[in-house]
Amino acid sequence: MEILASRVLLRPADYRRSVAFYRDDIGLAIAREYGAGTVFFAGQSLIELANHGTPRSSAGALWLQVRDVYATQTELQARGVAIARAAAEEPWGLHEMHVVDPDGVTLIFVQVPPTHPLRRDTRN
Repeated sequence: MEILASRVLLRPADYRRSVAFYRDDIGLAIAREYGAGTVFFAGQSLIELANHGTPRSSAGALWLQVRDVYATQTELQARGVAIARAAAEEPWGLHEMHVVDPDGVTLIFVQVPPTHPLRRDTRN
């Protein structure tokens, strides 16, 4: 099997509210819009909000890496976004901050410090 592309697909209960959240509150750029959905750029991935099918709440989370989680927190707070869990260094070495979307999906904003194993070349 060869995977050619992938993205996260969400079916929000209130499509317009969720589009406004991801576009205006979080500040993601739109990759494309089609008659029944909106696709956002999210780093090396895409997040699609579908305005078709059965709305579903997800118990999952989106992991979104940023350069500076503390600056991201300040930026989101300035936009009026509620911070569910303030930015802090975790015991595993990452710096994380949580925001919850209108359907209860947790967005985990992550800063990976230069010395963290995720940044090291493990081929040696």
